[in-house]
Amino acid sequence: MNDCGAVMFRGMIRCFATAACLVAWPATAWPQEYPVRPVRLLVPFAAGGGLSLIGRVMAQKLSAALGQTVVLENRPGANGNIAAELVAKSAPDGYTLLFGNSSLTISPAVYHKLAYDPARDLAPISMVSSLPFVLSVHPSMPVHSVKELIALAKAKPGALDYASAGTGSLSHLSMELVRLRTGIKVVHLPYKGSAPAQIAVLSGEAQCSFLGVPGAHSEIKAGRLRGLGVTTKTRAAVIPQVPTMQEAGIAGYDVLQWNGLFAPTGTPRSVLDRLYRELTRALATSEFKQQLKALGTDPQGSTPSEFASFFRAETEKWAEVAKRSGTRLD
Repeated sequence: MNDCGAVMFRGMIRCFATAACLVAWPATAWPQEYPVRPVRLLVPFAAGGGLSLIGRVMAQKLSAALGQTVVLENRPGANGNIAAELVAKSAPDGYTLLFGNSSLTISPAVYHKLAYDPARDLAPISMVSSLPFVLSVHPSMPVHSVKELIALAKAKPGALDYASAGTGSLSHLSMELVRLRTGIKVVHLPYKGSAPAQIAVLSGEAQCSFLGVPGAHSEIKAGRLRGLGVTTKTRAAVIPQVPTMQEAGIAGYDVLQWNGLFAPTGTPRSVLDRLYRELTRALATSEFKQQLKALGTDPQGSTPSEFASFFRAETEKWAEVAKRSGTRLD
């Protein structure tokens, strides 16, 4: 073989070797599509609660869509901050997610030393569902409207008690917002959760409270509670006779308990997009919508940018309420 032939032969060998490497490359070096192992979904409150029940349904839908098991883990404590901090400090790879709620926008305002920043450390993916509160009173109370309740509170400063799910909870700050808007003086009775707060009003231990519509509407229909005002811009379908707080005379009042899906900040855009896409498809199905409604919540859904904008606005709103009301937890 002459020199020219030898050069050509060596060139052909290199070409074959390169082609063989290219054929083998996808199986050994290219990254596999997300997800390739089970995904953890942390819920910041106890099992059996509303958020946990919704999260379990969502985990089932995502498991089917992603082709990997989505394992729900309840990590209650510190008004939801234990689970949120754990997710915020997890590897941003899409394998540890948070199913959080409104407490994420309140915690920065009421905790002086928070070990994470929800706005900085969590990436919003989509809102899932929401529910309104209803300002409720014991039927023995001599009031049948928000205006009458405010008038009574002004006539007897400090004589009325209101129950909440705990200091710094959304039900607490919902009443603080009323107090700031109207100038009334009422006494706060914090309980350990929404269920004890509702029981307190039902028993007459507390005179009023902002209660979740899913838990309160049957008591209102039965006459064991009296609903005065719904906190959202529109009336609740299950108690259409109860006006909104805005209709009742408190302009601009708009409060809702929401929940949504989050990942650690820094999670690859492709992973966030996949999670958003699959969750949006699930929310579009009549089956998922009916499951959410059966749990007492209204199906929502939003783009990551819409959810992020809403999250910022809610954080600013509750920061102002907490500051003006002097609400602190440490």
